[in-house]
Amino acid sequence: MDNFGENFDDSDVDPAAEFLAREQTQLAGLEDDLNTPNVPIGVTQTLSNDTSSPIIAPKIEREEPEKIKKWREEQKTRLEEKDADEEKKKEELRLIAKKELEEWYKIHKEQIAKTKDVNRESAINAEKQFVAESDEIEPGTEWDRISKLCDFNPKSSRASKDVTRMRSIILQLKQTPLKKSVSPAK
Repeated sequence: MDNFGENFDDSDVDPAAEFLAREQTQLAGLEDDLNTPNVPIGVTQTLSNDTSSPIIAPKIEREEPEKIKKWREEQKTRLEEKDADEEKKKEELRLIAKKELEEWYKIHKEQIAKTKDVNRESAINAEKQFVAESDEIEPGTEWDRISKLCDFNPKSSRASKDVTRMRSIILQLKQTPLKKSVSPAK
């Protein structure tokens, strides 16, 4: 094949191995400062100068410094204490909420009982008043009784039909009741 007009060298040099070798030489001074072994963790290295197959160096596990171990233990105990405090506070809030809810139900029940008593008394009084007024039928007071049963407030019934004419007639009849005309006897 022509290799598309390009001349490629078919040498046995691995470009990755060359790159790693360059990087190791440049970073060699840094390793001495860190007091680490010559082979960095996870960096590939060649077996020898004539072999170009890279291998992965084993990971070296470092032991944690004593300060970090101590901090982790203290952090763990602090978090456990905070969790315990939070659970105590949650339980306290639940108890407070339960008491408040029971008190609210008690007050609500009392208010409903009072409202029912007031409504019963009002209904009994209204019934007594209605019965008392029905016994007092006197001639000429019919329109007074009817006007008491009507609601003459125009703002109270806006959604209903217009009954202004009927109101005006009832008020007029209340003020000047109809006189029975006595027809002459024949």
